[in-house]
Amino acid sequence: MDILKAIILGIIQGLTEFLPISSSGHLVLAEEYINFDQPNISFEIILHLGSLLAVLVYFRKDIIELIASLFIYKKNERQNRANRNTLFYMIVVTTVTGLIGFYFKEFFTSTFSVTYYASTLLLVTGLILFISDKITPQGLKTHQLGIKKSIVIGLTQSLAIFPGISRSGTTIATGIFTGLKREEAARFSFLISIPAILGANISEIKSFMELEKIMLMNYIFGLIAAFIAGYSVIALLIKLVKKQKLRYFSYYCWFIGGITLIIYFFRS
Repeated sequence: MDILKAIILGIIQGLTEFLPISSSGHLVLAEEYINFDQPNISFEIILHLGSLLAVLVYFRKDIIELIASLFIYKKNERQNRANRNTLFYMIVVTTVTGLIGFYFKEFFTSTFSVTYYASTLLLVTGLILFISDKITPQGLKTHQLGIKKSIVIGLTQSLAIFPGISRSGTTIATGIFTGLKREEAARFSFLISIPAILGANISEIKSFMELEKIMLMNYIFGLIAAFIAGYSVIALLIKLVKKQKLRYFSYYCWFIGGITLIIYFFRS
């Protein structure tokens, strides 16, 4: 893999990881219709690490405050209690998603071999995003979420394992549906992406350890590209969520899903 390809793949990863258009769905369709060769596992992990770093850097203040709230009890107790609640609900979401992913992994994996699933589910993602723009949230903050609503978000996040269902799109939309303020829903979606990205790649860590040293420089360029693209997308998406502009991604999902579905049936 040359440097240019590594950078291009890094940019694609950084954009599709957080934009509500389903990176897995695009991967399935790209492999089917443009003979795109999926990068090896070690390089995929490097790219996901770039996306993860983007979230960690962008939300560094939030993350520090969440962690600090576990050890600070006297200073600004009201805010610390709120942060602990948010952290607890993040754990609930992650636990629900992790359990479903663990027990139904083979079922989810099998859907990647059926191309029209990705096309059809992109249409579903578009509908979810479109409806979310029409909802008037209750204005809740993440520390007011509650266990039941956290479980619901965890369930919908697990659905994003299907190719074509966007993780960021479904979790943001579900957050809005459950009453979170739009910017709070976006923020919470990005925060819960941290354990989601780690969990999705930790089983492949062995492949990462076997990384070819001669390719290290190319991989680093890919990581940097994924980081820059991902960081830029976070700010953009939060702005669009606040302005109720997710429907723009709906049109894109409907276009790609519709076109590829038509092509699929004509080729069958």
